Amino acid sequence: MVARSKKGAARDAVDTPSPPGYTAIPIKFSEKQQASHYLYVKEHRVREGTQSAWPEKCTLFVLNVPPYCTEERLARLLSPCGPIKSVELQEKPDLTESPKEPESKFFQAKSVPGFQVAYVVFQKPSGVAAALNLKGPLLVSTGSHPAKSGVHKWISDYKDAVPDPEALREEVDTFMEAYDRKIAEEESKAKEEEGVPDEEGWVTVTRRGRRPVLPRTEAASLRVLEREKRKRARKELLNFYAWQHRETKMEHLAQLRKKFEEDKQRIELMRAQRKFRPY
Repeated sequence: MVARSKKGAARDAVDTPSPPGYTAIPIKFSEKQQASHYLYVKEHRVREGTQSAWPEKCTLFVLNVPPYCTEERLARLLSPCGPIKSVELQEKPDLTESPKEPESKFFQAKSVPGFQVAYVVFQKPSGVAAALNLKGPLLVSTGSHPAKSGVHKWISDYKDAVPDPEALREEVDTFMEAYDRKIAEEESKAKEEEGVPDEEGWVTVTRRGRRPVLPRTEAASLRVLEREKRKRARKELLNFYAWQHRETKMEHLAQLRKKFEEDKQRIELMRAQRKFRPY
């Protein structure tokens, strides 16, 4: 029974179907594991004339990467094929096909647990060809390179999540220096293009082209401060108490009644002076 199961497992390792265009590479977590997990690999290619973030003919695209297979472990598994320049794991294939900005060591998106895809960049195209002909099963955890699991892995992940203050400060300083250089270049470019018409004859108007405001003198500043002080004092004293509110309302109503009576008298006077003038 045991011999037949081992034979069946070996037959499954040979006859395991792979997606069209992919090559299956069996891997195991350790020697104790009987069943094999399969990585599906192929050379990374893009449409002709399309710019890609990965170098052509030197990049291996890997599907079905298990959660316990990190970038370092995947690089070690494929290191017999040739020198590796970089390994990057992603949740799904990169469809943007455009160059990426370098990611921060500290400010990264939270990794999603589960199976992922990988882009392995070799230094030479021969590394991709060797990986496509690689035979397995390959061991992820060995005696010389043990892979942490369980509580040990959680402790290691927690320690890695705590950043080094000095390294973090250096990265932030580097980022701010690059940002300041970028802003200075944009301002210099805008200043050079100010007032210069483009190909269609349009001139871009910016705030930089406005006439600068003349600075205030000390006397003018004092007058403005005094005016603001008086205005603030009126606001603070006006309608400060409840009886002031009542008196203000009563005075306002008295003024309205007085104006109403004056308007009535004016209208009666106009009616009295009206005469019939046919011609």
